[in-house]
Amino acid sequence: MKGEIPSREYPPWPLPAVGVLVIANSMILLIKRAFPPSAGKWGIPGGVVELGERIENAARREVREEVGLEIDNLKLLGAYDSIVRDNNGNVRYHYVIIEYLAEAKSTDVKPSIEVAEYRWVTIEDIDKLDITPSLRELIRIYKKDIVGYMEKKFKV
Repeated sequence: MKGEIPSREYPPWPLPAVGVLVIANSMILLIKRAFPPSAGKWGIPGGVVELGERIENAARREVREEVGLEIDNLKLLGAYDSIVRDNNGNVRYHYVIIEYLAEAKSTDVKPSIEVAEYRWVTIEDIDKLDITPSLRELIRIYKKDIVGYMEKKFKV
């Protein structure tokens, strides 16, 4: 399969991806996904790392492409996998996601076609929304780190 790009749906192996928790003024940017695998759910900007692309560059590119923002001060939160199975138990989607926290240089969001809706929310408001399983897991694992960073940065 040399040279072939694996399908995102029913891939032959896990796909490397990035996610970026974008913050500004102690608020977090959430986007409602327009397309599968998480259509209609709230999540964070992110996507698949392209061949030859460094992961920090992928994070910056995905934020720029999806919401038109430039970001600074990328902080690695961690990595985990996101596995979605179909009704027969087959792996439909499998991503290994490198998660970052980053500061937006502005709050002037310009959503792409991939984004059905966006909003700036507090970390406490996230649980009130229909969020992706991967965002729920990200918040569960890294909430203390996120809150600590925001308290230090924005004096909240």
